[in-house]
Amino acid sequence: MHSFPIERQIGKVMFQQRRRTSHVGSALTIAELIYHSVARKIRKTHGNAFMSLFMNMLQVIIFVMAFYVMFSVLGLRKTAIRGDFLLYLMSGVFLYMTQIKTIGAVVGSEGPTSPMMLHAPMNTVIAIASAALSALYIQVLSLAVILFVYYVGFQHFTIEQPVNAFGMVLLAWFSGLGIGMVLLAAKPWFPTPVRIITMVYQRANMIASGKMFVANSLPTFMLNMFSWNPLFHCIDQSRGYVFINYVPRYTSTMYPFYFGLVFLMIGLMGEFYTRKHSSVSWSARR
Repeated sequence: MHSFPIERQIGKVMFQQRRRTSHVGSALTIAELIYHSVARKIRKTHGNAFMSLFMNMLQVIIFVMAFYVMFSVLGLRKTAIRGDFLLYLMSGVFLYMTQIKTIGAVVGSEGPTSPMMLHAPMNTVIAIASAALSALYIQVLSLAVILFVYYVGFQHFTIEQPVNAFGMVLLAWFSGLGIGMVLLAAKPWFPTPVRIITMVYQRANMIASGKMFVANSLPTFMLNMFSWNPLFHCIDQSRGYVFINYVPRYTSTMYPFYFGLVFLMIGLMGEFYTRKHSSVSWSARR
């Protein structure tokens, strides 16, 4: 992160004279603009980037501790996978936070009527990409710091397949990006319903994501209630990679991938249509 304002960097990229006309030059310009937009998004909630990271880590820790207390009070610890109990909770909370934060960031990204869009080469694709990548950056950094502190300061643990487990984090992010794109495309047309749907989805996933149980232990009628949810598949599969003694039988890694891909394509088509019919008056409806 640079010490001077991020907006100055974005403006420098947008307003500098264009001499590179090749595809590589255009790609480098867009990549530079995305980088500075990501930095701007990270600092948007707090002037200090470290405080943004700390606040997100604190939120994750509070979630984990709340579930720990709930499991202990209700006597549900015996339903968890045999192994490190806090790692079991964190494997669910990390993926849940990654998806809902990504959805919130994408839905809240700057639309076609934003003042930033008046300056080329800034466009909605760059705004969406920077919002999604900033959410992923914060979540991955929070995950790494929390796991490091827990391993060094409290309990040595083993993740059986760390690369595949991290892949489930990326899959949760990707499916959240797809869902967020569809909601973003619908937001200018139906701002209030989209706000309600986003909130309901985030709250419903407190249960429907499967953070508190594993798919192998559920009866068929409950599996049918949760199997539509891509996050449910991501969390259950991630626990199969984290713990050696759990093998997911009722979830898939391909379902959330195809789910996110289909929603992403629908969202991109909807966003393209929305951008073509954008109106300045939409800003007053938010």
